[in-house]
Amino acid sequence: MLLICLGLAYGSHQLQQATGDGGDKVLNLYNWGDYIDPNLLTKFQKETGYHVNVETFDSNEAMYTKVKQGGTSYDLTIPSEYMVEKMRDDHLLIKLDHSKLTGFGNYGKDYLNKSFDPQNQYSLPYFWGTLGIIYNDQLIKKNSVTHWNQLWNPKYKDQIMLIDSARDIMGLSLISQGRSVNTTNSKELVAAKDKLDRLSPNVKAIVADEIKMYMAEGEAPLAVDWSGEAREMMDQNPHLHYVVPKEGSNMWFDNLVIPKTAKHFKAIYAFLNFMSQPQNAAQNAEYIGYSTPNTAAYKLLPTSIRNDKAFYPPESVIKHLQVYKNLSQAKVEEYNDLYLEFKMHK
Repeated sequence: MLLICLGLAYGSHQLQQATGDGGDKVLNLYNWGDYIDPNLLTKFQKETGYHVNVETFDSNEAMYTKVKQGGTSYDLTIPSEYMVEKMRDDHLLIKLDHSKLTGFGNYGKDYLNKSFDPQNQYSLPYFWGTLGIIYNDQLIKKNSVTHWNQLWNPKYKDQIMLIDSARDIMGLSLISQGRSVNTTNSKELVAAKDKLDRLSPNVKAIVADEIKMYMAEGEAPLAVDWSGEAREMMDQNPHLHYVVPKEGSNMWFDNLVIPKTAKHFKAIYAFLNFMSQPQNAAQNAEYIGYSTPNTAAYKLLPTSIRNDKAFYPPESVIKHLQVYKNLSQAKVEEYNDLYLEFKMHK
């Protein structure tokens, strides 16, 4: 991973090593890769004078480990919902000072006061999304795949790509059996894994980011991936469509939090307030492709995006969505071990 100097890196999109933190007029942001519009970072820097250093991670667990080690003074990071809960419980987060948040009222009530952080004591919503099915209408009849169980149809032999994510793939199998994505019942977990084994003949590949390229290029007719990734694919190939299965799926939330390593608090609140401004949040949502929890920003998005029910589903769909909870380490390992067995079976 590289600590990058915004002024050097984002103009040319070339990552360069930063030397030091540049003094007090600095913000150290620990983020997922390509998860903020670089033009917004440039704008923030020009408006405030705070220099932004960005380091990236590729999983919640990698981020957690780095923050827990405490070797680097990160000011802000962006964990998913279950990881906010874990970091809070492990005393790795600093509470938000709501008196310093000028844009908190821009966020919709549906995205606040969630079970993983009641009253948003520690987190500010960043993006949300779902897990779903992507299909190519040149290879699959439109609207013919709307349920998880349809993926097991023998006619899709060697035609499905899966995102490489234990919690998500185990989760879709659990949902297809009417179970909770947060179950700790070992019999239910084994049954979910056994059902995944029966899906193996239909699985063409289990991959990570390259799934976007493969689907955009028509390498497979079906895939399971997250909504924002689906948006990127669809932008590249108009024959691709995204569906949230009717029986339910995962609804995830990524959130801005202040880790215990933070040092630059004026910069932190300047950034949180900057990203909460509707125009900036809308610009970021258009760039990233995921759904914004900032309802004031949502109103500024193009009609085509606002009316897209795949990415802003109606309440009839949302009520069937499940949010991941933080599980014990033993249960996380159980999920991971069963998922690995499925991958090896494939």
